[in-house]
Amino acid sequence: MASSAILPPATLGMLGGGQLGRFFVAAAHELGFTVWVLDPNRNSPAGQIAERHLCVAYDDYAALDEFAAGCAAVTTEFENVPADTLDYLAKFVPVRPSATAVAVCQNRIVEKTFLRDNGFPHGPFAAIRIEDDIRNAGAGLFPAILKVARFGYDGKGQAAVHNVEEALIVFGHFQGEHCVLERRLPLDYEVSVVLARDEHGKVACFPTGDNRHTRGILDVSIVPGRVSGGIRSDAEDIAARIAETLGYIGTMGVEFFVSRGQLLVNEMAPRPHNSGHYTIDACVTNQFEQQVRALCGLPLGEARAHSAAVMVNLLGDLWYDGEHYREPDWSLLHAVPGLKLHLYGKHHARPGRKMGHFTVIGDDPEAVREAALAARAAVGVRDA
Repeated sequence: MASSAILPPATLGMLGGGQLGRFFVAAAHELGFTVWVLDPNRNSPAGQIAERHLCVAYDDYAALDEFAAGCAAVTTEFENVPADTLDYLAKFVPVRPSATAVAVCQNRIVEKTFLRDNGFPHGPFAAIRIEDDIRNAGAGLFPAILKVARFGYDGKGQAAVHNVEEALIVFGHFQGEHCVLERRLPLDYEVSVVLARDEHGKVACFPTGDNRHTRGILDVSIVPGRVSGGIRSDAEDIAARIAETLGYIGTMGVEFFVSRGQLLVNEMAPRPHNSGHYTIDACVTNQFEQQVRALCGLPLGEARAHSAAVMVNLLGDLWYDGEHYREPDWSLLHAVPGLKLHLYGKHHARPGRKMGHFTVIGDDPEAVREAALAARAAVGVRDA
């Protein structure tokens, strides 16, 4: 092992305090590390279980100085942490992934341009900064989806548009935010690859997930998915080459569309990914332990799945019965053999907010899928 490896009981820093940070804290604790979280939300799920929660803004430089002084290395669970914050911390302490890599994924225009310039397969798009960019995009790009370039996730900040006139109206509603206009593609299905890459360039890919979305939010991930071997291997190869081109160190997710048999990169996430949550229960090493290992210069763990798995997201809608707010009946899930429930400790449920997930694991992929979908229906997850 390299002499530069960071070993327990060192303190690690996490920028962002949501559920991804919470799972990182738990993984770091299992390996013997302590963790400080920096997040402006006083109800931060990660901050609840970390040794210390600095409840400050990401541009509070006095707090960043204290954070850097107290941590042996810093990572992030949230791609919208300002790149300037990552750059500043990197002057004092190792930061992985780098600000440069994160910045590519923070802005959809930069991300799509990166894919185009490096020859990665992607759908047709146009960068939209002013109204004339829409007028000049060409009729062949419609019907399309107009997406804000920054801070859009889980279906937020995007709208379907059928022609130039509709796109201009939506662009106005987005108040002049820079956008990308993407041709709406016929989808066979969607897949994702979650991988880890270490400082030596070694890559470990988790099994490709077969994903289903509802209202722009991931609903179900299935592993092994009903994906051809060629698509699976190509997706892993493309994701690994993206990580290499970015000089990426850490865990990342790459989402793909499969359109008329063609594999196209949709988005990149410079962090662990929702579709990789199944790894917590179904893999030898999970995506969050890999994040800790890559951050600390430790050898990556084995990414092999030991079970078939289906992961189902639990959104805040479940807490509402019409107008009434109530806790879901978790006994319905705990009664299912092979089901692992994970709740995130968020302060309040809101419709569309990710509050938890469950994963069903087992030896028979079809039986696992049937059990997971039955449990999903029993607890009250509704189809769109």
